[in-house]
Amino acid sequence: MTERPVFHLDNIESLTVHRNLPVPKLLEESVCRGEGILTSKGALSVSTGKYTGRSPHDKFIVEEPGTRDNIWWGPVNRPISEDKFNLLLKEMLEYLRDKEIFIFDGSACVEEKYRIPIRFINEFCWHNIFVQQLFLKDGQAGRTQDEPGFTILSAPGFQADPEKHGTNSEAFIILNFNKMMGIIGGTHYAGEMKKSIFSVMNYLLPLKNVFPMHCSANMGENGDTALFFGLSGTGKTTLSADPERKLIGDDQHGWHDGGIFNIEGGCYAKCINLSPESEPQIWEAIRFGSVIENVVVDSITRAVDFDNDEITENTRAGFPVDFIPGSVIPGVGRHPEVIIFLTADAFGVLPPVARLSPEQAMYHFLSGYTSKLAGTERGIIEPQATFSTCFAAPFLPMPPKVYADLLGEKINRHRSRVYLVNTGWIGGPYGVGRRISIQDTRNLVKAVLDGSIEGASFRLDPIFNLQVPESCPGIPREIMNPRNTWENKDDYDRQAMDLAKSFVKNFRHFQEHSPELVNYGPMVKSEVLQ
Repeated sequence: MTERPVFHLDNIESLTVHRNLPVPKLLEESVCRGEGILTSKGALSVSTGKYTGRSPHDKFIVEEPGTRDNIWWGPVNRPISEDKFNLLLKEMLEYLRDKEIFIFDGSACVEEKYRIPIRFINEFCWHNIFVQQLFLKDGQAGRTQDEPGFTILSAPGFQADPEKHGTNSEAFIILNFNKMMGIIGGTHYAGEMKKSIFSVMNYLLPLKNVFPMHCSANMGENGDTALFFGLSGTGKTTLSADPERKLIGDDQHGWHDGGIFNIEGGCYAKCINLSPESEPQIWEAIRFGSVIENVVVDSITRAVDFDNDEITENTRAGFPVDFIPGSVIPGVGRHPEVIIFLTADAFGVLPPVARLSPEQAMYHFLSGYTSKLAGTERGIIEPQATFSTCFAAPFLPMPPKVYADLLGEKINRHRSRVYLVNTGWIGGPYGVGRRISIQDTRNLVKAVLDGSIEGASFRLDPIFNLQVPESCPGIPREIMNPRNTWENKDDYDRQAMDLAKSFVKNFRHFQEHSPELVNYGPMVKSEVLQ
């Protein structure tokens, strides 16, 4: 890559600059400033106000000659001009002149060969805690002012004027690959910083033949590794934080010729209905040094009510990965033996587990079917069926084929076993059926990881064209076939066929570059689609 201009601290005129303060000091400052309160377990509890999830319609990429032909332009990656970016940046810097700001010099990518220094410049003290706990801290050692590979400037109190600045609302998340900089304003939601860096790595890593993945990863006692792909709320963090295995990372990884590596240094877990029985490791990780967002806390006792969704369903906890006992430090592992695609089927028709051939893996990776769960994005108040290509469409700057080709090459070379696991509903759709219990899902995943699932008899699902085991240790036999859990079987058949048709129609987007994969999806006759 050619040399690109970077943003220097000399560009900032601020009342006071706090640089690389330790987390305990930042926690004190946050409480004193009224940004949050400490819970009974010592975590910092904060509110993100109007924005309790990502705001995908407010995300832009600067259109400029150096990257114009590489970007997957459209509803995911909206273009904005360099002039508009520069105007926003100038006004943000003017806004910060009478503010105290907090700077963290961190990095992304545990693998040294691909590590990139990241500088976060924050208006909010608690945002600086968040990025310290979510990214790698070793990047600050020996750093000079002129060395960041990418800079994120976040000023939640600064609001855009859509007519003047070319945005969709007062909120904006804009990446500029020419300046190697991102600017965020108008939203207090800290997850925008995390996902912005993931989008950056999804652009930079494929240029080095590294496959960036929206997945969690863990390791067994023998060093065997597994990947869990899925959108927020499908179970990536919950299922990878397994007391019987070691956590490598909960959300973002790279896969290169030497194996896999964590892109981040922390976890960002959904914590609605969190309990010590169902998720003991995450429960214990929410302590001093953690940040919890939009969780209801008793004003007197400071006890946390994880079951309360009064503010949002998308309650979150951010903490360093080493808060999980036995986590893999540094977060690297060998090539994955098992890959699991997680989906939360809100229609209640997909089987709880299915085995995928390499071709089916490519089909379902490109399809990326799941349900957007309440609160993960602004405006989502109940699950909605969606096809998010590569299980990561909101974070993909490049066309899907780039990532799909990398996956296909990796699983064929390393012979990884691939499975589809449904963490969604059975017995009926959302509002009628019930969600598959976390314990049943854990037992299914355990059988997949230890290979015992292969001892079952498999049947071919006549609609979804999937190889489905008829039994699994510790699992009620009737739920292995979701049709058996529906009171009205005709209703199941209609709902399943509707979803199958949605798969087929969605895959038409990929038939031009992957026509050979069409036959590996649901079996729907062409006349049914009319």
